[in-house]
Amino acid sequence: MQKKRKVSGKVYVTGIGIISALGNDVKGNHAGLLSGEAGIGKAVHFGSYYTSVLPFGEVKLSNDELRNVLGLENEPGYTRTSLLAVKAFEEAVNDAALTGQEISSFDTALISASTVGGMCLTDQLYEDANLKSEGSEYLEAYGCGAHTLKLVEKYKINGFTDTINTACSSSANAIMMGARLIKSGRAKRVIVGGVDALAKYTVNGFNALKILSEFPCKPFDENRDGLNLGEAAAYLVLESEDLVGDKKIYAEIAGYGNSNDAHHPSAMSDEAVGAIISMKEAIKSAGISVSEIDYINAHGTGTPNNDKVELTGISKLFEKVPPFNSTKSYTGHTLGASGAVEAIFSIFSIQYSEIYPSLHIETNMKEYDLKPVIEFQTGIPVRYVLSNSFGFGGNCTSLVLGRVH
Repeated sequence: MQKKRKVSGKVYVTGIGIISALGNDVKGNHAGLLSGEAGIGKAVHFGSYYTSVLPFGEVKLSNDELRNVLGLENEPGYTRTSLLAVKAFEEAVNDAALTGQEISSFDTALISASTVGGMCLTDQLYEDANLKSEGSEYLEAYGCGAHTLKLVEKYKINGFTDTINTACSSSANAIMMGARLIKSGRAKRVIVGGVDALAKYTVNGFNALKILSEFPCKPFDENRDGLNLGEAAAYLVLESEDLVGDKKIYAEIAGYGNSNDAHHPSAMSDEAVGAIISMKEAIKSAGISVSEIDYINAHGTGTPNNDKVELTGISKLFEKVPPFNSTKSYTGHTLGASGAVEAIFSIFSIQYSEIYPSLHIETNMKEYDLKPVIEFQTGIPVRYVLSNSFGFGGNCTSLVLGRVH
C-alpha cells in the first residue's frame, strides 16, 4: 500500500541571501534601500559597447573578487551567473543555520531560476559553438540550469531540483513552486530563488526591443522611457511549519497566483487580464481579502507598456489602492532574479515596518489618480505584501508574503 503523504500547513522563510547592485549581502542591500540612492550607474566589469552609453545595475564585485570571497579560485567552469548564485545561496543557508546534512537531505529541494544562465559568456559561447576555440572550461556551463548543477555539486544536494525560466517571473515561480512542494508534503524544506548576470545576449536583445533607457529608470513616471538591466542573485530558505521549531522566521509565504494572458511575446494585454488573475489568485490562496494588502511591491519596470498595464490591473482590483513602489529603480531589472530580490525587499518592509520610495519620479502618470510612494515611510505596519513579477509572453506571478506573529 502506498504511504499517504503528509500535507503541511504554513510555509515560512527562515533564511535569506542576496547580492545586487545595492550591496553584496542582506545587510548591504537593506542599507542601500535606506540610503534612497540607486545602485544603477556605469558598468565596469561587463564588457559591451553599451556600457559607454547606458546605465546598468551591476554588482560591484569582479569575478576574481567573487572567486576569492567564495574560495573558488581553482574551481573551473564557474561563470559569473554561477558565482553570484553561490554567493547568495551560501548566505541564505548560513542564515537559516542549515547543516550540511540538512542541505543534503532528500527532504530538501532546490528550485532555482534564470533567464540567461551561462550565456552571460556570450562571446565565449560564440567561440565554442562555432569551433573557433579548442574548447574552453565553460563547455558545460552555458545552459540555463548550469548554475543549479554547480549548487547541487558544491553542496551535495540529493533532493528534488529544478530550474525555471519564465522570463521576468522566473524566481517568483521558483518561490511558488517551493511553497507548493512543501504544502503538498513532497518536501519539508526548499531553497528557492534565482540569478542573472549582465550579458551581451540580453543587453543586445532588450536594445533591439528599444526598451532600454539612457537614464536611471523611473517606473510609474509619466515620462518613463524604458528599463535599466541589472544583475543579482537572491535565495530564500522555505521550511514547513512543523520543521521550524524555535527558528528565526522572517515571513510566511502566504499565497501565490500564476496566469498567462497569451497576448504578445514581449508585452502584456492592455486590459491587464493576466495581471489581475495572478493578483486575485495570490490573495485568494492567502485566505485574506483584497483590503488586507498593506503594500504592493510592483513589477514596475519603467517601460510604457508594463507600468500602464500594471496600474490598470491594480486600479481594477483594489477599491482603495495601498502604498506601492518599484524597487527596480534601485537595482535595475534583474530578470530571472527579480522575483526573489523583490521578495526579500518585501520581507524588509514586513520586518522593519518600512516602505522605500520609488526613485526619479518627476511627473505622475496622467491617466491614473495613483502615484507610488516617493518618500521613505517608517513605522508603517506592514502585515501583508503583494509582490508582482510579470514576464515576457504574459507569464504573470504574484506572491503574498505575510508577517508572522
